Amino acid sequence: MGKPLGPTGEFFRRRDEWRKHPMLTNQFRHALPGLGTAIVAFTIYVAGEAAYNKFYAPSTHSNAHASSHSH
Repeated sequence: MGKPLGPTGEFFRRRDEWRKHPMLTNQFRHALPGLGTAIVAFTIYVAGEAAYNKFYAPSTHSNAHASSHSH
């Protein structure tokens, strides 16, 4: 590979080993383990509700027209 590190290079290599510790790597992925599943479920819910409202909800125009004549 390259030339040997020597005593100074070995010293800094040992001092930087803590950066590769498993507790310090991938913290964002393990910080909130259910966040990805929750985002997917919420997206499916919002899309399903929008589709339902588009196809099955009564129009607001007919409701507003009927209530205006009741006065």
